[in-house]
Amino acid sequence: MHAPHPDAAELEILADLLSGGRICLLTGAGMSTESGIPDYRGPDGARRVQPMTYQEFTAGSDSRRRYWSRAHVGWQRFAASAPNAGHRVVAALQRHGFADSVITQNVDGLHQAAGAREVIELHGTLSLVRCLTCEDRTPREVVEQRLAHLNPGFAARVRTGEIRPDGDVTLAEDDVAEFVLATCRVCGADTLKPDVVYFGENVPKDRVARAYEAVDASRALLVLGSSLSVMSGYRFVRHSRKAGRPIGIITRGRTRGDAEATHRIDAGLGESLVALAGLLGLDEDFGPVVDGEYATGLPLGLT
Repeated sequence: MHAPHPDAAELEILADLLSGGRICLLTGAGMSTESGIPDYRGPDGARRVQPMTYQEFTAGSDSRRRYWSRAHVGWQRFAASAPNAGHRVVAALQRHGFADSVITQNVDGLHQAAGAREVIELHGTLSLVRCLTCEDRTPREVVEQRLAHLNPGFAARVRTGEIRPDGDVTLAEDDVAEFVLATCRVCGADTLKPDVVYFGENVPKDRVARAYEAVDASRALLVLGSSLSVMSGYRFVRHSRKAGRPIGIITRGRTRGDAEATHRIDAGLGESLVALAGLLGLDEDFGPVVDGEYATGLPLGLT
């Protein structure tokens, strides 16, 4: 289904708002769908899959085996994802002084890959793995190499189903059962977990405080590609509304923050951001725009 084209009058209003600088950007999973990374919710706001919760992950080795077997198979496709035009516009807005801060609910690192700086990763990053027992952190690529050594040929021989939003794939239970978990090289526990905030887990307080500081330092908040269905992002909309700041939202479908928004565009994000960049005089090649469609094929962002 194709997204509606952005409303020209609303784009002009947002361009005028951005022209004054000091804008805080809050981004969600819709930011990365045009890079082939599906989100948990479509434009209708309904959750399409049920993610593994923190409580499930910590329940025992069998739960972690289910996660890591599926995530190991999906990792290569996730790691191959690249920034899209929307990510490049966000980086350009920072570079040219229109936006100061970027708070993202995504864990894919694509904002940084596009050139954005000092990004506050509200929900962490899939590029690191944390041991829940001793708190050691290891690059994801190192853990993936160890998993490949422990499970030679596993990714190539198993029968895979659809890619899911959290970066894993569906696998047959027999395949999951034979998967060998990697253990922490510091303490030996099998409690390795991607360094991301799972459903049922709290965002670290210091990270939330940094995000509030970024919002309070801004003139306005612009939400990009988020349904604001979870409080971890929606709280910044509520906070901005109480402070009397303008709030813009660009995303497909309804959002939890529509009543608080002073400016609202229901359209494809890439097309909207490229058009907005043009109105601000950013004469750059941001690359092709996927025609507003929600892509399917890779992992995550929490909306």
